[in-house]
Amino acid sequence: MNLKNLIVIAFPLTILTACGNGTTKYDATGTFETTEVVVSAEASGKLLSFKVDEGTQLKAGEEVGIVDTLQLYLKKMQLEASVKSVEQQRPDILKQVAAIKEQITTAEKDRNRMRNLVKAGAANQKQLDDAEMHLEVLRKELAAQGSTLNNSRQSLTWQSSSVGIQVAQVNDQLNKCHITSPITGTVLARYAEVGEFTTPGKPLFKVANVNEMYLRAYITSEQLAKVKLGQKVTVYADYGNEERKTYPGVVTWISDSSEFTPKTILTDDERANLVYAVKIAVKNDGYLKIGMYGGMDLKSE
Repeated sequence: MNLKNLIVIAFPLTILTACGNGTTKYDATGTFETTEVVVSAEASGKLLSFKVDEGTQLKAGEEVGIVDTLQLYLKKMQLEASVKSVEQQRPDILKQVAAIKEQITTAEKDRNRMRNLVKAGAANQKQLDDAEMHLEVLRKELAAQGSTLNNSRQSLTWQSSSVGIQVAQVNDQLNKCHITSPITGTVLARYAEVGEFTTPGKPLFKVANVNEMYLRAYITSEQLAKVKLGQKVTVYADYGNEERKTYPGVVTWISDSSEFTPKTILTDDERANLVYAVKIAVKNDGYLKIGMYGGMDLKSE
């Protein structure tokens, strides 16, 4: 999803007061805009559902459409089956070594009996050495078998973890098939239709929070000294024919660099060819529209 601020051509900074016609003089003028978000697809596939129309009111996180998930779902089932298969191959070490442990227990008894027979003179030293050797061989076999089983178990654990990560990836892809609105706002444009094939990055619709508007205007370097962040100002929405509405506004942004005055802008001093862009936040009462002409008075009412 890409955030895109509507860039508009600023109207005259200052309207020169006409002699005897009562035209209002503003400290700065510009147009209203808002933050727009173009929502793009994050998955490839056929658009199965898309409940979006221009003017639709959406809430943040609200689902508005879905991309075909069949192949991803089948892949997830296959991976989950692989996880079960790996888990079934995991060896039960205790059961695997139980038999050789029994042999070791028996060999220890035989060795102890042979040791007693040697002390009693009923057996020779070679028989005792053979019993000791047999017991040592069994112990080494137990250690080797335990090491092999542990390595096999660890390998299967890594394999299961790897498949688990793939399942998580598929789950993420499935989630991205569900199209949601990133913000609470109004749909401004729709770019796709149900049944179309979509790909990651393809724009689907544009949404904007029209309840929070901004007046983008330009001020001269002389006016810059009179403006600061958080300053309350008066904003006017001009409907033409001398009809206008007044709104309280707050300066939320001042450009940290100047730019050349557009040729279409008039200023009190034509030599002031460097200006600074400012944004004034305004609460929309439903009458403000994107691109509407407005003015700003540094004095708040």
